[in-house]
Amino acid sequence: MKLITAIIRPFKLDEVREALSEVGVSGITVTEVKGFGRQKGHTELYRGAEYVVDFLPKLKLECAVPDALLEAALEAIQLAARTDKVGDGKIFVQALDQAIRIRTGELDEDAL
Repeated sequence: MKLITAIIRPFKLDEVREALSEVGVSGITVTEVKGFGRQKGHTELYRGAEYVVDFLPKLKLECAVPDALLEAALEAIQLAARTDKVGDGKIFVQALDQAIRIRTGELDEDAL
């Protein structure tokens, strides 16, 4: 099992969710986050004053997937989240040692 963490643009959430559903990912967790990478923020004009926005709004998606679905899920996220502009985000993959469904006690892939 793997834990996929993806940082994406907020307006891409519905496309990514639908793409993951189509490949068989049954659930995701979404968190609103702020950060910056190569974008380094941007400058905005507000009431005649210019100011720098260092941290840009993003969404962090997390989903646990069986090894068999990993490549399909990664491709689905990449294709759905891509705008071909700086700031599209990142995907991180980590090994997931154990998963437990609290309600039933099911373990590992059965818990997903």
